[in-house]
Amino acid sequence: MAKVHPQAPVSDPCSMSSSAGRESFTIWMKSLVCHTNGCTVFDSKGQIVYRVENYDSKGSSEVHLMDLQGKVLFTVLRKKLLLFGCWNGYRGNFIGTKKEKEKEKPCFRVKKYCSIIRRRSDLACQVTVGFSKYWIVSLGRKKQGFKIVNLVGDIVAEVKQKQLSSGMVLGDDVLTLDVEPNIDHSLIVALVTVYGLINRRL
Repeated sequence: MAKVHPQAPVSDPCSMSSSAGRESFTIWMKSLVCHTNGCTVFDSKGQIVYRVENYDSKGSSEVHLMDLQGKVLFTVLRKKLLLFGCWNGYRGNFIGTKKEKEKEKPCFRVKKYCSIIRRRSDLACQVTVGFSKYWIVSLGRKKQGFKIVNLVGDIVAEVKQKQLSSGMVLGDDVLTLDVEPNIDHSLIVALVTVYGLINRRL
């Protein structure tokens, strides 16, 4: 049986959320918990580093990104009653009343880009992290991949269907995530989670 994690090791992140070198992860669009939706993220050595367990139906309005031990790194909440869809991400296990959640400023926000008004058909979402803005760019309907770019077009991270060194392409539920240097890995995985929710893959 073919291994789904990267075969060639890269620099060890040493439990840091970012590193000075480019990092490669494998995303398995399956939950570790039976009969639930979610995904599991492996590092370059095949160790589980992140996981998402969605106990509700796909496209849930609230999910949590956790590490292997179950510590919540990000809480992702969907804001309802917005025409094009909006997801807010908060650091840690964000709890509180509905009003408290609405008042709290999110760490990041993802807005689905309207296909009617957009000038480029490949632009899927706009991402706001603090004062910085990014785009999630689709690589096409027939491909599972997408990339996250800044406003000048520099790639921050890219997701594509996993291909082994032998050339064998794995199933569409096994993806490769490449993250550029000095980028928060957990943040990128949280954004990947949101995109999975938008496309009802989680």
